[in-house]
Amino acid sequence: MMQPQIILLKEGTDQSQGKPQLISNINACQIISEAVRTTLGPRGMDKLIVADNGKTTISNDGATILKELDIVHPAAKTLVDIAKSQDAEVGDGTTSVVLLAAEFLKQAKPFVEDNVHPQIIVKSYRKAANMAVLKIKELAVPVKKDNLEEFRALLEKCAATSLCSKLIARQKGYFSKMVVDAVFNMDELLPLNMIGIKKVQGGALEETRLVDGVAFKKTFSYAGFEMQPKTYKDPKIAMLNIELELKSERENAEIRLENVEEYQAVVDVEWNILYEKLQKLHDCGAKVVLSKLPIGDVATQFFADRDMFCAGRVVDEDMKRTQKACGGSIISTVQNIDESVLGTCSSFEEIQIGKERYNIFSGGHKAKTCTIILRGGAEQFIEETERSLHDAIMIVRRAMRNDSIVAGGGAIEMELSRYLRDYSRTIPGKEQLLIAAMAKALEVIPRQLCDNAGFDATNILNKLRQKHASDCNLWYGVDINNEDIADNLEATVWEPAIIKVNALTAACEAACLILSVDETIKNPSSDPGAQGGGMPPRGRGRGRPF
Repeated sequence: MMQPQIILLKEGTDQSQGKPQLISNINACQIISEAVRTTLGPRGMDKLIVADNGKTTISNDGATILKELDIVHPAAKTLVDIAKSQDAEVGDGTTSVVLLAAEFLKQAKPFVEDNVHPQIIVKSYRKAANMAVLKIKELAVPVKKDNLEEFRALLEKCAATSLCSKLIARQKGYFSKMVVDAVFNMDELLPLNMIGIKKVQGGALEETRLVDGVAFKKTFSYAGFEMQPKTYKDPKIAMLNIELELKSERENAEIRLENVEEYQAVVDVEWNILYEKLQKLHDCGAKVVLSKLPIGDVATQFFADRDMFCAGRVVDEDMKRTQKACGGSIISTVQNIDESVLGTCSSFEEIQIGKERYNIFSGGHKAKTCTIILRGGAEQFIEETERSLHDAIMIVRRAMRNDSIVAGGGAIEMELSRYLRDYSRTIPGKEQLLIAAMAKALEVIPRQLCDNAGFDATNILNKLRQKHASDCNLWYGVDINNEDIADNLEATVWEPAIIKVNALTAACEAACLILSVDETIKNPSSDPGAQGGGMPPRGRGRGRPF
């Protein structure tokens, strides 16, 4: 008797499973790594990405490139996620983490094809990753914070190492000092949102400046602002969320008047309401008035006559940073306003930067903050400079919080590779082969650094293996400048140890996650239009009107 067919899934469901599915996922991750492989290191190339709306992005930051790419493969999205998490957690090492994860999968692929169970590979990889993390912590060089000058010099070298692989590598000395100054200007908790980065097109890159305080662009000015004072010492600052201009009538408003006197009375009340607000702001002692909403020409002239400064349409982020730095409150009414809701700072000035006017509040009494004003030619170049400085700031913050560093340039990866390879020779079974495979995978970083610089990778790696075979040459890595190998700890190619720990852990977890998947079930499109049926979307004339 024939068994009836059992249908579990909706018609059109795409279902793939088994070894071919796992190999397919590994291949997809390989393609993702190929997209960012050439961006690694000081000689890495940049990618130009054009979005749907025609906006172009030029970058060699792994996380930025993967965010801009519209990746639909479900397994490949895992690598995008680990690049984003590395960027959010540490700020740098985004390309490294993607390369490591893809290389771990590449080394596991022959074992999958030879019918080694994925869970055996996962178990060995996790064991090897834990050993590598412990080894990094053991080898990491502690940072001495007693001597402030030495500590600053170390942080500058960490920032310069991060900037080596960016578009602004030639100015790394100038920017690394600026980044360290910016982080030192913050409070103990090192809140990232207290460092503002503003972009002004035009001028040279070296005209970029660090402002000790809050700086933001004056968005719009009415006639009369030229007569307002542009500098103050210890001013009181009123921060408002109020419109200070005459309001236009609503389109459907109707006012019935019998005579001209009634119309004049309506106009007088409107003016009196505005003048009452302005007078209260003057009486409370405020010298600088900021508002998120427009400040009209009448108010601008009123403040100018009384030696007060005003700026309307201030961006919400800038207003909040000013409030945190200078104290006070952002108020929605001027009734009962007094000094307790006003902020204060050491000095205020409005200056011209390029073709823009910038308001600068220095020496806030409540919280430390600073602003980096970037200059440069092309818009894409300034945006890439902003991303580069963000990475460097994150690196310096991490180095201040986690007081240990390792040598970059592939040095720590080569030492971990040697350590795991030596350990694998002491154990029996499949685990020996898998841990040795992970050891080989770690060599992808120095190999790719050589490839991107146009060096003979095989020759350089052989020299590195020879050096790392003896315990006294822990920190030998690729020397990009001389096409050779060098002690990168002495050459001051330094990175916070937390970057390597985070990258290794995230790459291993991503590889194990992809190896654990043996089936992909893709549901058919649930869009009613695609199926040709279903209820049409509700709009005007259908259902309850909105």
